[in-house]
Amino acid sequence: MIVPLRKFLSYLLLVQCSLFVFGCSSTKKVVYFNNIQDSVLPSGVENIEPLIQKNDLLSISVSSLNPEASKIFNTPNVTDSEAPDFSGRATSVSGYLVNAQGYIQFPILGNIKALGLTKRQLKESITKSLTDRKLLVDPIINIRYLNYRVTVLGEVANPTVVNAPNEKITLLEALGLAGDLTIYAKRSNVLIIREVEDKKIIKRINLNSTELFNSQYYYLQPNDIVYVEPDKAKVATANPVRQLLPLIFSGLTVVVVAVDRLTR
Repeated sequence: MIVPLRKFLSYLLLVQCSLFVFGCSSTKKVVYFNNIQDSVLPSGVENIEPLIQKNDLLSISVSSLNPEASKIFNTPNVTDSEAPDFSGRATSVSGYLVNAQGYIQFPILGNIKALGLTKRQLKESITKSLTDRKLLVDPIINIRYLNYRVTVLGEVANPTVVNAPNEKITLLEALGLAGDLTIYAKRSNVLIIREVEDKKIIKRINLNSTELFNSQYYYLQPNDIVYVEPDKAKVATANPVRQLLPLIFSGLTVVVVAVDRLTR
């Protein structure tokens, strides 16, 4: 009986070791850009100017040689709205809301189409309207997003909504502001959801590869959603049976050792 018990104990230890070895993640799967060497990469990524979408909140300021004449054009149609600042705290802001039809309500000029335009195009449209109607001479228009933010969810340390007041944020910056990826994050399959003109664009990014540096998704756009999937190890740890396996094997080991000694 001693020999079979010893064999059983050996098999049990072998199974435990196998589970430990196969349960460990490869370092290549948890390291960013593991195939990159010391080099200078060409700047092949453009920070493409985003298109204005419905429900965007815009700050529009108008100035000219006649401050009194310009004053009336600096009255936003939405006030005391709350938006998170760079640290995530809510602050009071005022701006022009792009309505469900894609227009903003601008003083004197009335409804102005904003949906689908870039800030530059909207600036040119307002400038032309003001000059054509002889309301201002050589007006200067400045437009900024008040809701330039992205949402980061999934296997990050602190899932959050990140506000970008400088209107420029990369995928890596957003992940860093969310506390970086956890050890269970699936770095080869980071999901970006982007809405453009009522269409949702789905893109998967591999952070184990340097391809991100040449991707148009290197820079995020307003209202992008970044979702980091969990890997198989995280899913396995959520399984109650998997959680009990170490206790079961430990208990069996103690029993086998005890029986083995009693039979000697």
